[in-house]
Amino acid sequence: MPSATRALTVLRMLAAQPGPVPAAVIAREVGLPRSTTYHLLAAMAEQGFVAHLAEERRWALDVAAFEIGSAYLRHRPLERLARPLLARLVDAVGETAQLGVLHGPDILYLLKEQPRRPVPLISDVGVRLPGALTASGRAILAYLPRAQVRALFPSPAAFVDRTGRGPRSLAQLRRLLAEDRRRGWSDEDECVTEGFASVAAAAFDHGGRPVAAIGVTFPRPSREPDQWPAVAAQVRTAAAALTRRLRGREPS
Repeated sequence: MPSATRALTVLRMLAAQPGPVPAAVIAREVGLPRSTTYHLLAAMAEQGFVAHLAEERRWALDVAAFEIGSAYLRHRPLERLARPLLARLVDAVGETAQLGVLHGPDILYLLKEQPRRPVPLISDVGVRLPGALTASGRAILAYLPRAQVRALFPSPAAFVDRTGRGPRSLAQLRRLLAEDRRRGWSDEDECVTEGFASVAAAAFDHGGRPVAAIGVTFPRPSREPDQWPAVAAQVRTAAAALTRRLRGREPS
C-alpha cells in the first residue's frame, strides 16, 4: 500500500471514530503492522494531521485535518445555500447576519448580510477572529470532540484577549461550550468589540458534525440579555434550514 494511501486510510478511520483511539486499534482497523503504524503516525503528527495524546496513549485528528475539512467547505456552494437564509434572518431581526466556518482556532467569515442601515462591524467577509471569543466560533466548538478542542487550544497562550472579556483557559472555554451545547446556541458579550454582542448557532453535515455557524451581531445597548434568546431562536431556525440544505442532521 503506497504511503499516501496509508495516510489517507488512517485519516478516514480516525474521522469515523467518536474520539481518540490507541495506535493498536488504528493498526488493526487499517490492516498495518504496529511498527509501520507508529512510523506513519509520527510522520503525520509532524505535519499536524494527527496528535498524540500522551496521557491517554491515544491518537486524534489534529488541526491540519480540520483545516482540510474547512477548505472543502469553501469549495462547495455553501455561501449560495446560506445567502437567502441570511437575508431572511436580517429581515426578521433587523441586524447584521454572518456565516462563518472554523479555520484552525479562528472563525473565518464567508458571508455577510446587512440591514438597510447597518452599523460598522469588524466581522467582514474574509476576516478571521479568535474562535474562542466569537459566538460563531463557540457555536462550532461546542460540538467538536474534547480532544479536538484541546488540540486547537493546547495552552493559555492560544487564547486571545481583545477587550478583557472571554475565556483565558481551556477549562473556562469548556464550561462555556457545555452551556452553549445544552441550550443549542452561543453568545458573546463585548468579547470581540466593546459595545457589541452576538448570538450564533451551528449548522451540521450528514454525520452530525458542525460545519458552519450563522450569527447575528447587534449594538449592546439596543438589546438587554433577556432579549437575546428571542434573537437566538431566529438564528437557530436559519441554522436548521442550512443543515437541511446541506442534507445534514443535528446531533442527538
